[in-house]
Amino acid sequence: MRLSRYFLPILKENPKEAEIVSHRLMLRAGMMRQEAAGIYAWLPLGFRVLKKIEQIVREEQDRAGALELLMPTLQLADLWRESGRYDAYGPEMLRITDRHKRELLFGPTNEEMITEIFRAYVKSYKSLPLNLYHIQWKFRDEQRPRFGVMRGREFLMKDAYSFDIDETAARRSYNKMFVAYLRTFARMGLKAIPMRAETGPIGGDLSHEFIVLAETGESGVYCDSGVLNLAVPGEDVDYDGDLSPIIQQWTSVYAATEDVHDAGRFEREVPSDKRVHTRGIEVGQIFYFGTKYSDTMKATVAVADGTEVPIHGGSYGVGVSRLVGAIIEACHDDAGIKWPEAVAPFKAIILNLKQGADDTDAACEKLYRELSARGVEVLYDDTDQRAGAKFAAADLIGIPWQIMIGPKGLAEGRIEIKRRSDGSRENLAHADVVAMIAG
Repeated sequence: MRLSRYFLPILKENPKEAEIVSHRLMLRAGMMRQEAAGIYAWLPLGFRVLKKIEQIVREEQDRAGALELLMPTLQLADLWRESGRYDAYGPEMLRITDRHKRELLFGPTNEEMITEIFRAYVKSYKSLPLNLYHIQWKFRDEQRPRFGVMRGREFLMKDAYSFDIDETAARRSYNKMFVAYLRTFARMGLKAIPMRAETGPIGGDLSHEFIVLAETGESGVYCDSGVLNLAVPGEDVDYDGDLSPIIQQWTSVYAATEDVHDAGRFEREVPSDKRVHTRGIEVGQIFYFGTKYSDTMKATVAVADGTEVPIHGGSYGVGVSRLVGAIIEACHDDAGIKWPEAVAPFKAIILNLKQGADDTDAACEKLYRELSARGVEVLYDDTDQRAGAKFAAADLIGIPWQIMIGPKGLAEGRIEIKRRSDGSRENLAHADVVAMIAG
């Protein structure tokens, strides 16, 4: 992609309304634009990151055996009346009446709708276990939206829903999602810690929030620093095997949000030099809620003797759009964003340091064509901006590899590359640059 043909409205000044780093950098880097309080348009650069995150989430859900579908954003109010949550959910729910006076709502979550879909088609225990998920926009009418995508009103979310015959089977499904979440966030370059948490309006008595430690987070958290050193399961993890040793390893180390924090246990179990009390960003949450929805909505299956039993359910959410902000909070410096390669909008940016000169133009064009042909996502800064402005923009938008081509280096047969994550630089021959970036 040539920058001269790209839509990248970079801001030179920090927006006054941005209170935290991720909000400030997303606006400055031209990733999004606010259209209303807590509602944002995703501009091309931000949308590319959003889609990268979404794809990682999708791949890990598929790996764990979940099946993707797509449910609508609007839901019938009567479904929520069945479950008893319509009036209980509160003013965060956006309630709508259509021209036929039917009561609808813009879905904040989908337990009711997925239960209605399940009960319409699944009649026998032989169809279980089942886990269905979708990645869809949600709306919660926050009283005070703030911090950009970290606490917006409209947001992209992955929500999965498991259906099992009993509690034992349901906890196996819960464990699969627990492990899938560990892998999902690690692939994005994040250390997300599973912490015991309140179940809130979802219900049930078992829940874990996955928290990225950050002083700008909204949640107060307490944990043993040892949890930061635990290994995330690799690609060889067997989701059909016994996952309980992995779960035990992570849950035996103290980690809890402030809502369920046990001060006495924290002091008894965690040595004083390993106690961490800070804030964190919630990037995902998983719940086991038993028969909460199947009882009220009559979602039952026939077992071997022909009797009908309510299914045991769980739900599993990942804040896809929130993750964009969370990654920036964890990966930035004073100059801008430092994207992990897995979620970066482009892998490399070519900076033509003397636009219009025959030698630099030719070298940049050649490298751009070769990297593109090798499948590398490249942004080529072919604008007539000064070199200093190009350096600043490249640091701001955070593309992992900066390739700087200028007359002096070309005269020596060298191209300078900079790794954004640590600022390290090398001077390499053309062929070596291609091999390193495309390898």
